[in-house]
Amino acid sequence: MTIPMLFSMNAEEQKFNMNMKVNKKNNIRTIELFAGVGGFRLGLQNVSSLSVGYEIVWSNQWEPSTKTQHASDVYCKNFGYLNHSNEDISNVKVSDIPDHDLLVGGFPCQDYSVASTLKNSQGIVGKKGVLWWEIHRILQEKKDKAPKYLMLENVDRLLKSPASQRGRDFAIILSSLNALEYAVEWRVINASEYGMPQKRRRVFIMAYKKGTELYKTIKNKNSVEILSQSGLFAQSFPIKKLEKDNIVSAKLSDDLVDITNNFNINTPKKNTFLDTGYMINGNYYTSKIEVNYNDEYSVLGDFLVDEKEVANEFYIDDVELEKWKYQKGSKSIQRVNKTTGHEYTYSEGSMSFPDCLTKASRTIITGEGGASASRFKHVVYVNGKYRRLVPIELERLNMFPDNHTLGVTDSKRAFLMGNALVVGIVEKLGMQLIKEI
Repeated sequence: MTIPMLFSMNAEEQKFNMNMKVNKKNNIRTIELFAGVGGFRLGLQNVSSLSVGYEIVWSNQWEPSTKTQHASDVYCKNFGYLNHSNEDISNVKVSDIPDHDLLVGGFPCQDYSVASTLKNSQGIVGKKGVLWWEIHRILQEKKDKAPKYLMLENVDRLLKSPASQRGRDFAIILSSLNALEYAVEWRVINASEYGMPQKRRRVFIMAYKKGTELYKTIKNKNSVEILSQSGLFAQSFPIKKLEKDNIVSAKLSDDLVDITNNFNINTPKKNTFLDTGYMINGNYYTSKIEVNYNDEYSVLGDFLVDEKEVANEFYIDDVELEKWKYQKGSKSIQRVNKTTGHEYTYSEGSMSFPDCLTKASRTIITGEGGASASRFKHVVYVNGKYRRLVPIELERLNMFPDNHTLGVTDSKRAFLMGNALVVGIVEKLGMQLIKEI
């Protein structure tokens, strides 16, 4: 069984796609960085089959902590080896990366601090190994051939990191993109709130090069219009209309060393960047949101395989079940700090056990695989038996095709899905981006 596109097209979208088939023009040339097993590519290809196309002209996936490149192997199994790079992106020359219209990728959330300023003739120097600066390097060295659009994904913690200067890292990203003449939109999206099968909160970032129609839209409309109605996120993932008084705005420094050292030092625990926002010409506007979704919702039970397809190793026997109940239950444990000797009580509340089949699943984590009892792994109760989720079910909850990760161990398949994104979000953004450009 293969899970189809979750979203059924309305009459307007069907008419749009029929027109695009008739008037098909050049594809949107796309590169996929930090590609994992290809979540961005899948989402864009799902749209491409309906309209003008997203053509992946180059991709890169490298995992520095492992000798066997499981994610890259899975990527190539599904999409082929042509124009795919399996090497450290920091060692790739920008001149070897094809020119492209759109850059996509889920880059790691790290410390983005810098050691020198944009005003320095030598440019900026970020922390070694921090992959945001590899994206920046591509944009900077491509110069007038830099991509017109960016579509990026990260954990929502990015908006409030580091803990000592909440928002500093995202401020560095925004300011560095502003220096490269991009306007930026962002939105924290919980996939389940828009009918998708998993509760997965991630921040998605869209950026538009100066001179594009999307840049002009951001420039010419007011903050309420952009965030509530006309912005790409507002059109893809509707929210209730915002009030102007609830939108926070401020000016970013164009000196990244100044941001690194001084951003939000007076109110370090206050969240500077909220669930939605945009930035243009160094000015940002941001607000909390209420989702406005009135369509069908997916539930975990709809994505389970037939029990005949579940191997015995995924079932939990009575002895192991007690360990699972303990992990999932509330507890209060006396602990001692090994450094200071300070004694304290560690407490945690109980979790739903087993997982509810009539709601969206919880967030898939990288440690989802393996038989050992865990507080965070999923457990379902079907036909009088408790069991863990099988790899195909994890794939479905991320809206991947069945057996997309086949070819590596079950534990590694679970790990890869814990690192993946929900494909349906990319589909919606990709559809709207095509409409806009």
